[in-house]
Amino acid sequence: MDSRRTVNLNLIGLSKADYNGNPSTLCQGCGHNSIANQIIQVAYELSIEPHEIVKLSGIGCSSKSPAYFLGRSHGFNSLHGRMPSIATGALMANHTLRAIGVSGDGDTASIGMGQFKHMMRRNVRMVYIVENNGVYGLTKGQFSATADEGQELKYAGHNELPPIDICMEAIMAGCGFVARSFSGDAKQVRELLKAALSHRGTAVLDIISPCVAFNNHDASTKSYTYGKEHEDQLHDIGWVAPQEEIVIEDHAPGEMKVVEMHDGSHIQLRKLDEDYDPTDKMGALHRLMWAQEKQEFITGLIYYDGERENLAEASHLPAKGLASVPAEKLRPSAESLQEIMAGLL
Repeated sequence: MDSRRTVNLNLIGLSKADYNGNPSTLCQGCGHNSIANQIIQVAYELSIEPHEIVKLSGIGCSSKSPAYFLGRSHGFNSLHGRMPSIATGALMANHTLRAIGVSGDGDTASIGMGQFKHMMRRNVRMVYIVENNGVYGLTKGQFSATADEGQELKYAGHNELPPIDICMEAIMAGCGFVARSFSGDAKQVRELLKAALSHRGTAVLDIISPCVAFNNHDASTKSYTYGKEHEDQLHDIGWVAPQEEIVIEDHAPGEMKVVEMHDGSHIQLRKLDEDYDPTDKMGALHRLMWAQEKQEFITGLIYYDGERENLAEASHLPAKGLASVPAEKLRPSAESLQEIMAGLL
């Protein structure tokens, strides 16, 4: 009898360990590590080829985390706040890649805000994760642009300024997939990641990820305690890969239905009493503003629009990525260059 441990392989013959990265150097208990673990789990479950993924980041604790997942994937660690530009260039060169960008609240909501907004406007097809903890953890705990107004921190003092809401900014800039989650809610993070990876444009995940070193006290809305006690899920999140449509009979609010899926598994559906429509843009903004006033921590898919063209589609790029197109098809001939030059005389 073979006493070796059986390794479970996914549909492309890879084990979960094949999606690991380097050991984390972040603080023990950091929410960023939990997010990296969920990315590994999702890539394994979806049977994604690691070489079809490009990981991108800027500067900060959050931007170190791509080293800790998908070690066989492409990666680029850019300058502070400049990840969107690098991502745009990479995906214009090869729009067939799946992109996962990891940023932080400082990297996105401060120095990178302009680039973040223009990425939303262009609708670059990628998952943009903001690991949001309200502080600059890498430089010892100063307030970031998402810090709570009136917050007191031992080393940073008193914060007089109102916070920037990343989800509001993304919706106003035209993003078609905007969600918020909590690093301590592993199931929700996984399902939102799966849905984000299937979106045709930019998908923003603002994930509250507590900094255990500088911002994990009970009063902070970005702490583990606050997240666990105040999280209000807009809806229960589940994601199913595109297949032939499964239709069920209508059922009453509160009633549970068991539905068989394409792979033979079953899910339990319970219709929620709260009537929240994530396709209502003004409704989403109103819900975010109401939550901010009440200091309510809402999670789930906040806004969705799957109809807008992404940048590659709007730019009429060929089916193949430009990086794989032969040079003779990309470069103008000597004759055509001569003709252009002659026209300038």
